[in-house]
Amino acid sequence: MNLKSIKMAAILLAALFAFASIARAEDEAPKASEKPAEKTEKAPPTEVTTQGSVDVHGQHILYTAVAGTLTVGGSNVQDAQLSLDGKPVPGSQLALTEPKDAKDAAPTARMSYVAYFKKDTRNEDRPITFFYNGGPGSATVWLHMGSLGPKHVVTLGDTHLPAAPYKMVDNGESLLDVSDVVFIDMPGTGFGRIQGKDADKAFWGVEEDANAFARFIARFITKYNRWNSPKYLFGESYGTTRSAVLANILQNQYSIDLNGVILLSQIFNFTADIDEAHSNPGVDLPYMLGLPTYAATAWYHHKLPQQPAALEPFLREVEGYALTTYANALAKGTDLSDTEKKDVAEKLHQYTGLPVTYLLKADLRVSGGQFTKALQDDDDLTTGRLDTRFSGPSIDSLSESAEYDPQSSAISSAYVTIFNEYARNTLKYGEGQTYLERAQFTGHRWNFNMKGHAQNNVSDFLAEAMKINPRLKIMVFGGYYDLATPYFAAQYEDKHLPISSKLAKNIEYGWFESGHMVYVKDECLKQLHDRTAAFIKETLSDTK
Repeated sequence: MNLKSIKMAAILLAALFAFASIARAEDEAPKASEKPAEKTEKAPPTEVTTQGSVDVHGQHILYTAVAGTLTVGGSNVQDAQLSLDGKPVPGSQLALTEPKDAKDAAPTARMSYVAYFKKDTRNEDRPITFFYNGGPGSATVWLHMGSLGPKHVVTLGDTHLPAAPYKMVDNGESLLDVSDVVFIDMPGTGFGRIQGKDADKAFWGVEEDANAFARFIARFITKYNRWNSPKYLFGESYGTTRSAVLANILQNQYSIDLNGVILLSQIFNFTADIDEAHSNPGVDLPYMLGLPTYAATAWYHHKLPQQPAALEPFLREVEGYALTTYANALAKGTDLSDTEKKDVAEKLHQYTGLPVTYLLKADLRVSGGQFTKALQDDDDLTTGRLDTRFSGPSIDSLSESAEYDPQSSAISSAYVTIFNEYARNTLKYGEGQTYLERAQFTGHRWNFNMKGHAQNNVSDFLAEAMKINPRLKIMVFGGYYDLATPYFAAQYEDKHLPISSKLAKNIEYGWFESGHMVYVKDECLKQLHDRTAAFIKETLSDTK
């Protein structure tokens, strides 16, 4: 074969290969009438049900656990157009105007929860208690795994836990002996997510958040047929702020009277926040209300010049001083004489252990962050904020205020780790999903503005709820070593609610020798269970 023939054969062979490739591509390509296959992620299940048991105070309790999500709308009007599965009701305005792009849709929140129902009980005879943490911006992993659920994370006193593996045990102090319990994650946390146009603005604010919880509770009691069950709210930290607003909304907008509201580590008035006291000059209330916690902390760490034998009598003395001599001295401002100022500094030294020279330089006003840095500064230790029994090495020995919270650092990993394992292995929920322990705030922060109400103070919401339902009972819990929400500040807030002295008798108090999360101390967890169970039983007897 000559060169010309070889070239001609090569050209023909190449053409044959090209034709075959084109034909194969046409066979594999979708026809004009077919849509290309889309890759879609598997949607998480709405709920998963499992079974369990726990022994509580002599009772062997069989329970059903349900882990899942409920979707609520960003407004009452929109929420009314969503079915229980979270989808627009066919024929509703929401369904007819639903945009093609999800980011332009009306805002919704898929809120995650875990509910525990005792078996073989009648709904109308069985109380149900809704639990949630605070932040604002926190999921409810802390109350769920630490307080009154059927499982409990093991912690070790006031020290930093060793790294994994952590330990979880059955909770012999679970509230399941007297009530079903539901742990709810706020919008944008846990396994839930917010979506739609301006979703963060629709859910991240005092009233926005409380309305979302009200919609969730209304949907929940509909889904599980619990409308006629006795109902309780149990909020911790900012969760108490939420409870004040939520109780009002449930009664006024949903005609849901509550049997009781349980407030753990309460904060209603953020202008009394000891952490931010220096940013609000002229308002001295935070220093007065934080002083007893300073005293309790100094007592615990043996930093007082003369150590009292017992804590509580000592605190009653400090409380009295805070509201009288100390309050008067602060009220005088620059009119306070040098002699008077020196006398107050000497007394504060006796109560806090802080040096007189330090107290004089601070003008008798020490913020929470300053106190937690200064108390054990000679040992180069930073004192805890959420629980002042805890201590840790100072980040910067020369800093004015604490740079971190040793208590939070000591236990957070255990709680988050154990819950993630428990949810997936025991509750069988969360496969392929990420559990967010806190909201992912970006441009929009929390909206503290409330129409017709003072900014940063929700006291009047609870007062109104108590007036509308004069049989509503309130149980207030707190820890002596909590500097995030000092117990004396909670007591002061509740004793200054705009209610009558008669209604004030509906409020009970319980203080523990623990911190913000009183349940991390086993002895206090038992006390928390017993007082909460007694409160529920007492309020139930009031309905008969």
